[in-house]
Amino acid sequence: MFGFCVLASSANADETLTRARALFKALPESAQEASQLDPIDQNRIDLGRALYFDPRLSASGTHSCNSCHNLALGGDDNRADSVGHGWQSAPRNAPSILNSVFNEARFWDGTVANLERRAMGPVRTGVELSNTVDQIERTIGSMPQYVDWFAAAFPNEAGPVSFENTARAIEAFKSTLITPSRFDSYLNGEEGALSPEEIEGLALFIDKGCAVCHNGINFGGHDYYPFGVFEDPDADAQAIGYRARFVVTETVVDDRVFRAAPLRNVALTAPYFHAGSVWELEAAVGIMADTQLGERMTDLEVSKITAFLKSLTGTFIPLEYPLLPVETSTTPRPSEEVLPY
Repeated sequence: MFGFCVLASSANADETLTRARALFKALPESAQEASQLDPIDQNRIDLGRALYFDPRLSASGTHSCNSCHNLALGGDDNRADSVGHGWQSAPRNAPSILNSVFNEARFWDGTVANLERRAMGPVRTGVELSNTVDQIERTIGSMPQYVDWFAAAFPNEAGPVSFENTARAIEAFKSTLITPSRFDSYLNGEEGALSPEEIEGLALFIDKGCAVCHNGINFGGHDYYPFGVFEDPDADAQAIGYRARFVVTETVVDDRVFRAAPLRNVALTAPYFHAGSVWELEAAVGIMADTQLGERMTDLEVSKITAFLKSLTGTFIPLEYPLLPVETSTTPRPSEEVLPY
């Protein structure tokens, strides 16, 4: 129907590249270029790295940002629902934190408006880190090394140790978590960066309509769309009871409206959808074809699109696990959690 037998020819490959450049954008080469925050320096990035891995930001002293957004697992936790304070389960699947600096729409339902507040929310949410602003500031301020690090990261502030600066530092670190892939090399004109099958999958991704929602630099992450345009997803995929954008807009039509998930590194971030109900990437592609595009793709089409999506797996920067500041006698003690036994 689309002449896929000749898509790998030079002319069609060139056309596919031209179309791709109109829909997508290559990742930048540097973290500073990527950042949508104030200019950042290495002191702030290093501070943010320590805070990102520090479980003492949680009330229990057991959970950190990395617990649910594990940088060794593609930026998420490879669970259907994350485990937080008191061993509670979160109501939705944790998205990857990688390349999140480019997301204009934040969280599945858009409950935060900007980058820095994105870091503030989970710290205070009862099902996640379940802490308070006062407790976090007292914890950080009790450790001389943290006090020194905050002073270096925010040199022009009289009282640099604050909850707001904690969020700013974490976001500075997260802005460095960019993962250029072979697809970026392809967009930048590197011949042979993608295989003929991956280029065919890219053409299908565009022709079938996947790129209507999954476009831009992150292949999504910029807006919200209904889940189930042509066909209702099954109950597991819907996560019955979770009301999506309705929790923000209180508009009934938004009851099943979610952020279009960013697709970079998608091959690493199973399970899929807000419910974390699908573990195979091929199955997720098939469900999206049925529910969002209203057509049954052939196994070969699904295979080629999946091959293309795997080309979005990026190169990870070497990451050194930080040694965290030592507690003092004034450091607040962790709260006791309800244990699962």
